Amino acid sequence: MRDSAPIRGSEYAVLMRRVRQAGLLDRRLRAYGLRTALTAAAFFGGWAALVAIGDSWWSLAPAVFLAAIFSQLAFLGHDAGHRQIFGKRNANYVYGLIAGNLATGLSIGWWTSNHNRHHAHPNTEGADPDVSGVLAHSGERAMTGKGFRRFIFRYQAWLFFPMLLLEAGSLHFSSVRAVVKWPLRHRFWEGALLAAHAAGYLATVFLVLSPVKALVFIAVQQGLFGLYMGCTFAPNHKGMEVFPEGDNTDFLRRQVLSSRNVRGSWLTDTALGGLNYQIEHHLFPSMPRPNLRLAQPIVMEFCAERGVPYAETTLLTSYTQALTHLNAVGRHTR
Repeated sequence: MRDSAPIRGSEYAVLMRRVRQAGLLDRRLRAYGLRTALTAAAFFGGWAALVAIGDSWWSLAPAVFLAAIFSQLAFLGHDAGHRQIFGKRNANYVYGLIAGNLATGLSIGWWTSNHNRHHAHPNTEGADPDVSGVLAHSGERAMTGKGFRRFIFRYQAWLFFPMLLLEAGSLHFSSVRAVVKWPLRHRFWEGALLAAHAAGYLATVFLVLSPVKALVFIAVQQGLFGLYMGCTFAPNHKGMEVFPEGDNTDFLRRQVLSSRNVRGSWLTDTALGGLNYQIEHHLFPSMPRPNLRLAQPIVMEFCAERGVPYAETTLLTSYTQALTHLNAVGRHTR
């Protein structure tokens, strides 16, 4: 595909024109309607299975199932936060409140604010909150670790997957803290729906199960929820280029060079919530998830024309590259 009009503006503007001309920024309401219906049915089905099984250790089967469904709901909340579903901001926000605050216990207001900072400065020290957390993504940051943080940095490749079992708890804590301390829009509704989620979740689990089984159910469901979410994010940026604070790389290259795609089938697309098309998602955050696969050939061709490296690998290789990078960075603590 070539542009018939003269090239004007930035390289990204040229790519944007090609994508827009292909109709890939148009809403996909039917696709999202079907996905929402199937996910909602699975969500209620999982809770119904728990009630039907009753006070038995077999209740851990719905716990595992609901961990996966919570992640699928989080993906839908992610899409709403990027305004991929509806054309109007408020409609996306309400959808995000339901999928995020009410269904999964994650604040859509907090997540959107935090995640937009990541999109604006991916893998940039001092600007991207995702590289300023518990892990070190550059040797320079690893060398600043002191005490227990230094220990985490040193062994972060080995601790990565075990720590993901605590990720859901971290997300819930950050959501509550944001509602309490941040100047969120619609703070009342954010807080009320988080409280409704917590009350409904805990009441259902403790009414159906004995206290010990209830605690094990929560540990399994929330632990696997966090593990699943972390495993979908790990291939995206870890092991890709990290930019120093104040770097002025242009938007196109910043997004492409810091991101990695994961190749696969429709099953991969579903399991990773479309985040396996991380390059296309970062270039066009509001592009509906079903269109990312269609945009990939256009983006790959454009990057080849401009000599911009385009990273794509298998899921297993992406984990290998991410963990190898984390291990190499951790060695700087010596």
